[in-house]
Amino acid sequence: MEEIDIAVVTKRSIKGIFALTSRTFVIQLVSFFSNLLLTIFLSPAVFGVYFVVSAAIAFLSYFSDIGLAAALIQKKEQITETELRTTFTIQQALVVTVVIVALLLSPFVAKFYNLKAEEVMLYQALAISFFLSSLKTIPSIILERDLQFEKLVIPQIVEVFFFSVIAVVFAYLGFGVTSFTLAVLVRGVAGLIAIYIIRPWRIGFGFSKESARKLLSFGIPFQTNSFLGLIKDDLFVAYLGKALPIAQVGYIGFAQKWAYMPLRLIMDNVIRITFPSFSRLQHNKDVLTKAIEKALFASCFIIFPALTGLVIMAPYFVHFIPKYLKWEPAVLSLMFFSVNAALSSITTPLTNALNAIGKIKISLYLMVFWTVATWVLTPALIIFYGFNGVAVASAIISLSVVAVVWISKRYVNFSIFSTTAVPVAASTVMGIAVYFLSPIFVKNLILAILMCGVGALIYFGVSFIIAKEQIISDFRLVKENLGK
Repeated sequence: MEEIDIAVVTKRSIKGIFALTSRTFVIQLVSFFSNLLLTIFLSPAVFGVYFVVSAAIAFLSYFSDIGLAAALIQKKEQITETELRTTFTIQQALVVTVVIVALLLSPFVAKFYNLKAEEVMLYQALAISFFLSSLKTIPSIILERDLQFEKLVIPQIVEVFFFSVIAVVFAYLGFGVTSFTLAVLVRGVAGLIAIYIIRPWRIGFGFSKESARKLLSFGIPFQTNSFLGLIKDDLFVAYLGKALPIAQVGYIGFAQKWAYMPLRLIMDNVIRITFPSFSRLQHNKDVLTKAIEKALFASCFIIFPALTGLVIMAPYFVHFIPKYLKWEPAVLSLMFFSVNAALSSITTPLTNALNAIGKIKISLYLMVFWTVATWVLTPALIIFYGFNGVAVASAIISLSVVAVVWISKRYVNFSIFSTTAVPVAASTVMGIAVYFLSPIFVKNLILAILMCGVGALIYFGVSFIIAKEQIISDFRLVKENLGK
């Protein structure tokens, strides 16, 4: 495995951001229209089933990894074939065990959630697709370790394309939940084939006690962190499936999906790029500080205005899109989930940086707090606000970003003001303008889309006025590295 210097890290990271973002934009565009069509063709109850069953499988999937993949990516030294085979062997032993358990639990899951036969088949299909996904781990690690980000997203594009086409076509034909079942299986097979075409790796088993010991010293705390995230998110969704009417769970899923869409476009890419990039820079704090500031600015610069526009324009789209009025009860939840998403654009890169420099236990303590807060605060707020209490709780808990910033600055002396001031100011001006202009000019779907364009022009115009030098400097840095 080659050693990568700072110049190469900068070049590959910038190229990776643009490659991932541009290609992920294609993914999100496909997802946007497929989700739009699915929410037209399918009922909130069907979405609720998919949301809950997916969370149940996600819960089981966390037992299939003990952080070895992350440990290989974070490792300062070169990785060896022995470490790769050790990781693959341990993971597959866990995955096969989890899949068998998941399939054996099918009757229990069916009884617990009162699932019909076709809904149980969806659960089983998700378990099988989870096994297929595990086979992609080693090629993905190699690409990510080498900062070959532009190749990482290709299997995702393939998966989203097949999933969206299959799901939409069969939903239109009236297959209901079975639309998701077929789409999940096809997605798993297509993604597996794609990753091995892009980065072949000869599957092989092996085990080294010494390699496992070294990797687990980072991997176990990392996976514990992820497992707590599972309890905080996916397991809580499984609880909601029992505590609330399934249609209300569908509203929560709808609101989360749209509020987190800007995060999926930007933050998923930031995470995927910054963790290996920060890991390569952990020996140089000055360069790492600049990298963290650039990552924060980039995520906030895109996510803040996108969420501001979403919150203001959501009521108009619900009324103007045919058959979308059924989602009106979810608009309030969407607004509170958007608060969570906005603050997560700060929290996530910082916890990612802590992990990259080896401070995984600090991230673990933070996750313990978020998990406990979710399970204590959310049920209480559900009592007062119904299903909207889930989103209200998420917004309140996300205010802990203040603590994350304070803790992170103890290890890396970055400037939070310089990275967030411009996005906050420009988004505020844009939001005020769109809020007062929309009731006057937005009379149909076309005008609503045009208003989004007007908001974007206002945002970028204000940003350029108040931060001209910073934007030009960043543009030059990007241009120089893309041109190499």
